Amino acid sequence: MTTPLIDSMLAANQPTKSNNNNVDASKEEDKDVNSVTKSIQEVVSLVKADKFKKRLAEGDPEKKHAFWDTQPVPKLKDEIADNECGPIDAPKTIADVRADPYPLPEGFEWCDTNVDDEKTLMEVYNLLSENYVEDDDNMFRFDYSGNFLKWALKPPGFLPIWHIGVRVTKNKKLVGFITGVPADMHVYNDAIKMVEINFLCVHKRLRDKRLAPVLIKEITRRVNLQNIWQAVYTAGRVLPKPIASCRYYHRSLNPKKLIDVGFSHLGSRMTIARTIKLYKLPEEPQCSGIRPLEPKDVPSACKLLNTYLSQFSVRQHFSNEEFAHWFLPREDVMNSYVIENPTTHEISDLISFYTLPSTIIGNPTYKTLKAAYSYYNVATSVSFTVLMKDALIFAKKCSFDVFNCLDIMHNESILGDLKFGKGDGNLQYYLYNWKCPAMVQEKVGLVLL
Repeated sequence: MTTPLIDSMLAANQPTKSNNNNVDASKEEDKDVNSVTKSIQEVVSLVKADKFKKRLAEGDPEKKHAFWDTQPVPKLKDEIADNECGPIDAPKTIADVRADPYPLPEGFEWCDTNVDDEKTLMEVYNLLSENYVEDDDNMFRFDYSGNFLKWALKPPGFLPIWHIGVRVTKNKKLVGFITGVPADMHVYNDAIKMVEINFLCVHKRLRDKRLAPVLIKEITRRVNLQNIWQAVYTAGRVLPKPIASCRYYHRSLNPKKLIDVGFSHLGSRMTIARTIKLYKLPEEPQCSGIRPLEPKDVPSACKLLNTYLSQFSVRQHFSNEEFAHWFLPREDVMNSYVIENPTTHEISDLISFYTLPSTIIGNPTYKTLKAAYSYYNVATSVSFTVLMKDALIFAKKCSFDVFNCLDIMHNESILGDLKFGKGDGNLQYYLYNWKCPAMVQEKVGLVLL
């Protein structure tokens, strides 16, 4: 989730100061900045195939996985040919599905979690904010807001029974959670009705109770009862078996704060002033006519996005209703901007990013790191770099501290020019009960929250 940003990553590449006393100080700083930018571009230009192989090599193909070895997922050592795409389990019907919930360890009970109930929503928020995803150094933890959770869990067609909780029987404390939401997915040439699985969380003190496997089996059972047999999910760990391995990149918007909280570090040859100058952005967006997405734009913008996504090997297909839910602006949740063709009035370009702050653990000055996460972006009337620079400008104007972006779709092409730094971990994409050949990250056209 976090990483030292460009300052430290490229410290070894900083130019040494000139001994010529007549050199203008501002020109000297410009040379330093240009050198850093060139080095960033060189880092981003790594050979893609080799990078993908190294990422998948992080998983030990001989390692035993007590739970996942019992599930319909490929083994890490499995090689899947192009003509082998399809379900792993033998075909089943709803009649084959277990009727009763899976048993929990003694002292725990199942519950549904209605996020429209403010008390329940606060319980879910507290569980996630105290026990969900942290960085490896335990400095930052995701802090999903209540409005974000409602947005993420209530798209068109959602089922409340797919929002599953586990409570302690005695005091009814919520200690486990997992969710699924429906999605029309395309994997290579196959269109598949799936669920997106998210927010798997067990209280830190109960990780030895083996609640997570039971949560996964129970949501699988409930999804199967709706005649849906496949799922898509992501994880930071290598499990059997990723279809793709991607990496987060981070673009500093508030470099001083990021350095103060330990998210990034000041390079040995960089000053705060130089670092601020390196990441400085224009005050206003550069694309003519760019504006927030409006309801009237939905049909045209949805068509634009689906057409763009059709080139990728794994992607979601959005209906107009789904697009409206996921993309129309929501304060402190979703920002979306479009460019409208002045002649045809069709939407020609789209940028979007969602708000996912992190709690800063143990810092006496700062409590929250406000992060923007790139969602889906399409450029047709301007260059992708120019469009994404406006995304950074909008995020800066909205007081975000950092802009995060996966190296999927065409995102990798803009990372160097826009001064993104490589994150310190990979995000793995997985399919449940579906096998297909692995794909390089730029063939991934899917963003999961």
